[in-house]
Amino acid sequence: MGWKETAEPVLTRMPSVERPEGHVPFKRKLAWTAGILVMYFFLTNITMFGLATGGAGGDFYGRFRSILAGSSGSILQLGIGPIVTASIVLQLLGGADLLGLDTDDPRDQVLYQGLQKLLVVVMICLTGLPMVFAGNYLPVNSQLASQLGIGVFGLKTVLFAQMFVGAVLILFMDEVISKWGVGSGIGLFIIAGVSQQLVAGLFAVPALGTQVTGFFPAWYGIITGGIQLDPFIQSLLFDPGNILALFTTVLIFSIVVYTESVRVEIPLSHARVKGARGRFPVKLIYASVLPMILVRALQANIQFLGQILNNYVNLPAFIGVYSQGQPVSGLFYYLAPIQSRADWMWFSGAFTVSAEPWQIIIRVLVDLTFMIIGGAIFAVFWVETTGMGPESTAQQIQNSGMQIPGFRKNPQVIEKVMERYIPQVTVIGGALVGALAVLANMLGTLGGVSGTGLLLTVSITYKLYEEIAEEQLMEMHPMMRQMFGSD
Repeated sequence: MGWKETAEPVLTRMPSVERPEGHVPFKRKLAWTAGILVMYFFLTNITMFGLATGGAGGDFYGRFRSILAGSSGSILQLGIGPIVTASIVLQLLGGADLLGLDTDDPRDQVLYQGLQKLLVVVMICLTGLPMVFAGNYLPVNSQLASQLGIGVFGLKTVLFAQMFVGAVLILFMDEVISKWGVGSGIGLFIIAGVSQQLVAGLFAVPALGTQVTGFFPAWYGIITGGIQLDPFIQSLLFDPGNILALFTTVLIFSIVVYTESVRVEIPLSHARVKGARGRFPVKLIYASVLPMILVRALQANIQFLGQILNNYVNLPAFIGVYSQGQPVSGLFYYLAPIQSRADWMWFSGAFTVSAEPWQIIIRVLVDLTFMIIGGAIFAVFWVETTGMGPESTAQQIQNSGMQIPGFRKNPQVIEKVMERYIPQVTVIGGALVGALAVLANMLGTLGGVSGTGLLLTVSITYKLYEEIAEEQLMEMHPMMRQMFGSD
């Protein structure tokens, strides 16, 4: 008996959101999407019961928060972290062909989805338990613990239970969006979190309780003389002028929108309907930027491991030396991604950098190599496991009744044509996105958004726009939906 037969009774009974029967009208999809988005904002503002005054003792995810969503100290403390980590494990297992699952087989699809949910639950425990019971990331209210008579350990258990419920809720919210809404829940949550930071970076006013001054209020103060620029050029480029951050933000927007339009278009014609022609676009960023979440999440988990080890073990200096919870030298320092200008601009005089220049250069090169190679590898895994590879694409074109003019109507022939473009474009696009994410992080963006977070937000928003346009087109022309199998 194989592992599938052994695990099937458990995996097939994992709770799931029921798929809609037939076509879901576009307005209903928008209603589900908007409802889940409101629910997400609501949950990010619910502080966990039992936290000490002042909330969390520091965001455990730090600058990774913009791509892992959620909110520190709230019931969505873990954000999409467990979902992404479980996806990494499944991508690696599937890429090594250790699962033996055929995602085209309905039975194996159910097993795959059940296995993913089971892994998410495991990752919630592996991530949440150390976060609550190790270190001081979520300090409990000891006075409240005494009043309730459950002790500090009991109140920490209550904290973990709330965190567990929040992580499970976000899992099913993502599934609702995928089946009943528009786009992806994970992408929607990333857009929501990053958009808040961008708005704060543009308009935040300290008088309203924020700790930073937004771009426009800062420049109003500069023009009226309320804010002094000393030294002049340094203040214009960095705080409070933030011209470099504005330039980087606009540059990332422009590059992503441009690269989304760069594509190789393979001509198609309908086998039965004369004059019915189309094109299959193979975009430069064919795998989208979603695999970049997996790469950054892998880096976040490596840093998570380092912090846990540092709490319990005296690490050798070559493994990692920590100061205030952050690596300052050793292997974990070199594996830590560049998150802002302060991590590498030792020559500008605007930041205090404790590391030596040669150490910073090595760290930048390691981060760049990790992101380029990791982006290419995870892009290939993503294409193969989401039905975007040459074989799956050829079968989809064949099923839609289309064919490539000048070639026999045969899926194997179409697959060979697709193999000329898809694998190469996937690797190039994944590597390009990785390099772009590092560049954006190094230069900094408005609102303290990580470069990867901004990159993801722009690309996901562009994809969402395309999906909405496609949904509207299908709604206006139902015959097209039947032709391309969208029902």
